[in-house]
Amino acid sequence: MTTEPRWTGLPGGLLSLRRLLVVVWLGGATVLAGVLPGLLVGPPWALWALLPLAALVWGWVLAERNWRSWRYAERADDLLISRGVLWREQTVVPYGRMQLVEVTSGPLERRYGLASLQLHTAAAASDARIPGLLPAEAERLRDRLTELGEARSAGL
Repeated sequence: MTTEPRWTGLPGGLLSLRRLLVVVWLGGATVLAGVLPGLLVGPPWALWALLPLAALVWGWVLAERNWRSWRYAERADDLLISRGVLWREQTVVPYGRMQLVEVTSGPLERRYGLASLQLHTAAAASDARIPGLLPAEAERLRDRLTELGEARSAGL
């Protein structure tokens, strides 16, 4: 009898960060698409701002759906990473195949108290990443995965 893995979702800070990026990029595009044509060609042309505004609203909704789709589970012999809204993708990373586990945090991630975990395996195409973890969780996971990887080394 197999038991279902215990899935862990990502913290809400990642959703806030992604929504900020949507607003910055598409909000700026909305202003440019409305102001420039409105001033240069005429007020009716300012309606072009509705296109990036619609994209902003759509991006706001999609950011949450994407954030909810990310999750991971630690099992006895491997780590599962699941993501995707339309196309679900599930990555299985055996502990014995991991070569390097690193924690990174860019300026925006640090501002939101987040870090990303990057797993490098023997096959270049099978590298896996978990974005938006709390730094303490990312470090705990890094240490645990490194320990399990050394214990279950496949002898490469």
